[in-house]
Amino acid sequence: MRKPLPSVASFWLMKALLALFVLGLLYSAWIVYLVGQPLFGMLLVIVAVVCGVVFSHKRFYTYRFVVPGMVTMALFVIFPIVYTIYLGFTNYGSFNLLHYERSQQVILSSNIVDSASARPFSVIKDGENYRIFISRLDGKGGYKSTVSKLTSSPSILLSQDVLSAPEQTLSRRDVIKLRKALAQVTVILPSGDEMRSAGLREFAGIQPEYVLQEDQSVVNQLTKEQFWPDHETGFYTDSDGNRLTPGWRTNIGWGNFERIITSAGIRGPMWSIFLWTIGFAVASVAFCFAIGLALAVALQWPHLRARSFYRVMLILPYAVPAFISILVFKGLFNQNFGEINLLLKGLFGVQPDWNTDANLARTMLLIVNTWLGYPYMMLLAMGFLQAVPEDQKKAAYIEGAGPLRVFFTITLPQIIPPFVPLLLASFAFNFNNIVLILLLTRGLPDIPGTIIPAGETDILGSFTYRIAFMDSGAQFGLAGAITLIIFILVSIIAYASFVAMRKTEGVAS
Repeated sequence: MRKPLPSVASFWLMKALLALFVLGLLYSAWIVYLVGQPLFGMLLVIVAVVCGVVFSHKRFYTYRFVVPGMVTMALFVIFPIVYTIYLGFTNYGSFNLLHYERSQQVILSSNIVDSASARPFSVIKDGENYRIFISRLDGKGGYKSTVSKLTSSPSILLSQDVLSAPEQTLSRRDVIKLRKALAQVTVILPSGDEMRSAGLREFAGIQPEYVLQEDQSVVNQLTKEQFWPDHETGFYTDSDGNRLTPGWRTNIGWGNFERIITSAGIRGPMWSIFLWTIGFAVASVAFCFAIGLALAVALQWPHLRARSFYRVMLILPYAVPAFISILVFKGLFNQNFGEINLLLKGLFGVQPDWNTDANLARTMLLIVNTWLGYPYMMLLAMGFLQAVPEDQKKAAYIEGAGPLRVFFTITLPQIIPPFVPLLLASFAFNFNNIVLILLLTRGLPDIPGTIIPAGETDILGSFTYRIAFMDSGAQFGLAGAITLIIFILVSIIAYASFVAMRKTEGVAS
C-alpha cells in the first residue's frame, strides 16, 4: 500500500535535516583541523559518521536513544580527559604554542633595521594613486617613487632623484590609515639600496635577521650563529644550547613526569602541596562533620525553643552562593582593614597576618571552608538521626548511661555507615576545591626557592591552574602531567567510595 504524501514528505524532511547536521559536523571538523586541532577534528568526524549511520538505518533504531548521551559524554567528558593526558606528554606551553612550520615562519619573519640608513618619508597623493618621497640624510631633496595604489599586497617601487621636497603631502593622520599598505612596500633607490617602512615616520634598510639553509637550519645574518631544529625539545638550538623562540609543540614522552621527579624546584613544593592537600581535605571533612553533627544533635533537643528559626539560620551559609561568602570572608580577614583584625586588636591587642603567615593563611582557609560545608553535614545528620530507634536510647538511659555514652555507643555507630560514602565524596570534592583557594588566597604566600609558582595554601588543583593559566608562562604540558597524577589519585578515592558504598549496603541488608 502506498504511503500518504505527508508521511513521505516528513521522511525526506528528516533525511534532509540529518544530512545538514552531518555536513555541519564534517565542516566543523575541517575548520578545527585547519586551526591545528586534528584530534578534536577526528572526534567530530567519528561523531558525524556514527550519527549518520545510526539515524539513517532502521536496524540501528534502538541505538538512537543512547547515541546522544554517548556523544555528549565523548565530547565533554572523555575527550577533555584524554586530551589533557595527551598534553602531559608534550612540551605545549606559551613558548611552544605553534606547529613547526609556523614557528619557522615566525623566526624567518624577524627583520634587522639598519638605523644608520633611516630617513624620514612622506606620502604624496597622485590622483587615485600614491607616491612615496624619501628625504636625503642631509635634508636637501630626496627620492620620489613611482606611483602605486598602496594595496595590502607587496609592491616594489623604483625612485628617482628630486631636488626639493614636495609641498603637498598627506597628513600624519592619513598616513596612519595607510600603515598596513606601507608595510608591504619596498622602495629601490637609484643606488640600488632597498628601503622599507621602519615605522610611521621613517624608511630604512631592512634585511631578514635569519636566513633558512638547505638543511633546514637558520643563520643569524649579524652574528653568523647557526641554529638547527631540535624536535626533541621543540626549539631551534645552536651548539651551545641557546634557543630561538617561539618553539613548536612536540611529543617529549615522559619528560614532564621526569621533570616533576628530578627537579628539586618542582618536586619539593609539589610534595609539600600534596601533603597540604590531603591535610586540607581531611581537616575540612572532619570539622564540617563534627560541627554539622553537633548542631544536628543540638537541634533535636526537645526542650529547645525556636528550633525552626535556628534551623533556618544555620542553613543560610549553604543557601548563599559560595563565591559571595568567600569574597565576604576575604574582606573580613583583611590584615589592615578587616573587621576580624579590628575586633581582635581591640579586645586582645593582636593583629594576625592572615595573608602572609603560612599557618594563619591555612587556618583561615579551614575556617571559611568549615563555614561553607557544615550546613550540608548538618542536613544529612538531621535525616540520619531520625532513623536511630528511640527505644534503644531510652533503654540505655534506664541502665544508667549518660548522654555522651548513649551518643558514642548507640547513635554514632548507626549513622556512620550511611555517612561513609558521603564523607568520601566530600573528601574528593575538597581535594579539588580550587574555587576557595583562588578566590580567598590565590595560593599565597609563595613558597620560596621554587622554579614555578607554588604557594603555601595551594592545593594540587590550584597549583596546576596557576601553572597552566596564571603567572608561570602557561606550561600546559607540565600542568597536564600533574593533572594526570591528580586524576589517578581522585580515581582511587572514587573507587574507595564505591567499595565503601557496597560494604555499607551489605551491612544495611
